[in-house]
Amino acid sequence: MADLLKAETVAEFRAKGATVLRAVFDDWMEVLRAGVDYNLEHPAPNARDYRTEEGGRFLSDYCNWDRIPQYRDFIENSTAAQIGSELMGSRTVRLFHEHVIVKTPKTGMPTPWHQDLPYYCLDATQTVSLWIPMDAVPRERTLEFVAGSHLWGKYFRPQRFDGTALNENDGLEALPDIDGDRDAYDIIGWALEPGDAVAFDYRTVHGAPANNSATAQRRAFSLRLVGDDATFARREGIKTSPPFEGVTLAHGAPLEGPEFPLLL
Repeated sequence: MADLLKAETVAEFRAKGATVLRAVFDDWMEVLRAGVDYNLEHPAPNARDYRTEEGGRFLSDYCNWDRIPQYRDFIENSTAAQIGSELMGSRTVRLFHEHVIVKTPKTGMPTPWHQDLPYYCLDATQTVSLWIPMDAVPRERTLEFVAGSHLWGKYFRPQRFDGTALNENDGLEALPDIDGDRDAYDIIGWALEPGDAVAFDYRTVHGAPANNSATAQRRAFSLRLVGDDATFARREGIKTSPPFEGVTLAHGAPLEGPEFPLLL
């Protein structure tokens, strides 16, 4: 099978922990928008659904691929798995979960700086999230990354979207004040069009500004993929997100089972 990505794109992903992929999912926008629209009307019981005083809505929902057919169609039939394989350098690609975040107009709530991996019941070095916007995203409202932070060798304390700690005494280091000293970091991000995607490592520090626009919404579908070395992690006394409460895998077992289907 011919490679889909240029060598320099793969190199940027591995060196900086994030890269942009232009127009890779143009043909899937109608399908994904239909799935996200259904998700907005039918959020899962554990969804985070915030409403602001200005009338905005911030929905964060995940693990709906088995009940929303458009999500399953994209996951199983798009080029996402092959793209993930090339970026991770992995022979196999497995679904960890999908995640939808919608910021409607006047959603004055930023996504705080964080890493994804410390939230997860997962240990892995071969990881990639594909963040796919349904709407045009200008640079000032786009997802931002601290380039190279996936190579710092640190896990930072997970936070809820309201900024409170997910686990108060998890023993992890607090994130530095990135916004208080932005010039000290190599912060990267891209203006995006529907059909583009941003790919990033689960260890890369990232965040997003509030959507203070009076008219523009920002709908995004994220696909979390893992490679050959992914194992299940039991973190006793620690909340993980998603919780995957029904998974019975032992700590250190290969990540497999119906919740985590093999895609490639």
